[in-house]
Amino acid sequence: MSVTRFIVSGFRRFLPSPFVIALLLSALTLVLAAAFGSYPEESPAWQSVLRSWEKGLWNPGLLVFAYQMMLILVLGHVVVLSRPMERLIGHITSLVRDGASAALLVTASTVVVALFNWGLGLIFGAILARKVGEHASRQGIPLNYPLIGACGYLGLMVFNGGISGSAAIKASEPGHITDLLTGVVPAETLARLPSSIPTADTIFAPANLGVSAVLLLVLSAMAFYLGKKTAATPIDLPDFGGKVKEEPEATGAERLDYSPWVAWLFGAVILTAFFLQYLSRLLSLDLTPNMLNFFMLGLGVVLHGNIRRFGKAVSAAIGGTAGILIQFPLYFGIMGVMADSGLIRVISDFFVAIGTQTSYPIYTFLSAGLVNVFIPSGGGQWAVQGPIIMQAALDLNVPLAKALMALAYGDQLTNMLQPFWALPLLAITRLKAREILPYSLLFMVAGTCIFLGGLLLW
Repeated sequence: MSVTRFIVSGFRRFLPSPFVIALLLSALTLVLAAAFGSYPEESPAWQSVLRSWEKGLWNPGLLVFAYQMMLILVLGHVVVLSRPMERLIGHITSLVRDGASAALLVTASTVVVALFNWGLGLIFGAILARKVGEHASRQGIPLNYPLIGACGYLGLMVFNGGISGSAAIKASEPGHITDLLTGVVPAETLARLPSSIPTADTIFAPANLGVSAVLLLVLSAMAFYLGKKTAATPIDLPDFGGKVKEEPEATGAERLDYSPWVAWLFGAVILTAFFLQYLSRLLSLDLTPNMLNFFMLGLGVVLHGNIRRFGKAVSAAIGGTAGILIQFPLYFGIMGVMADSGLIRVISDFFVAIGTQTSYPIYTFLSAGLVNVFIPSGGGQWAVQGPIIMQAALDLNVPLAKALMALAYGDQLTNMLQPFWALPLLAITRLKAREILPYSLLFMVAGTCIFLGGLLLW
């Protein structure tokens, strides 16, 4: 039995569902915090742990962030369900000739789209993988469908280097860095800090652009190779039901819902307001989550061509986020426990203690990858781990932008191990997490080498 088949067999036997993983991680975090956490002695440890957990579940700031991330995902899905995107996916699918070309096309397309928007990339990759599976089934093309699903998930290992990277765009908001470090660093240090870190120094930095380019090339080549070497799997898929259909008749004021002029006018107003409001930030390559959602809202309305079709696409998109929506609070609870108990500081301080100006970004990358298993949210992880990372970067004279991107790289890397964000893809492709994870782990190994090389050369 080959190594790949051995890994696949092990995952299928022992890996539970993503929701059960979230519950098990919650239980593990509660136990670790009660045993090793630092809490006031006047109350029992278990009471303090439960209080931190409950506080984290309903943290107002994190719930706002969750809504921003859900909008990025939903609006990305809405754009993918538009007719122009449907035609694009159909064209890409028609180019599939065998398992190798299928894996290459899904990987390259997904990575490129995810660098623009992670939500768009996730859903685009999922639907493209599903359509490739349907095409292969109809044409009798042998391919490994779980591998194709894993290729469609690769956007979540590259997105932080693109324009929707959670930590980078959050840090670019005016005043964010000073707000983040207030009460963490001395006032004289705070006065010397920039109020924010522009995306020109992170996402659009030459080093990060180089890392993204290498990822595109290496992951595509690796997917092509795996597509040639892995055994084909049976595929039995009905036509994907994500296509948005119009109702044939409309009367009275309802006709406005079907009017392309209403949709184009509304979309044009949004896009015009977007460029008037944010042109200076766009020219300086400085983006925020609200900017991305504003643009995606206008783009989605224009691409669908009428309000009825746009509304149906929103309904279809929201359904695919149900698993993520219900699991977000669980991970926020983990986040609250790790922050209040000091566990996250223990992890980060360990790497700070052994770090130097050269090695610290590497340790930040490794610690972020570990923390992401418990907190699979780039922005949420930044809110908890960011102050510690920034303070240590100041102490070791490491550029703040480099430290931020080290955290971002580690955060996205272990998405290939943590299936939280794969939930919409699993629903669309009808695959299980244990089927795609053996292949996503192979891609994770390649990504680790690329990220480490990029940080050393930054």
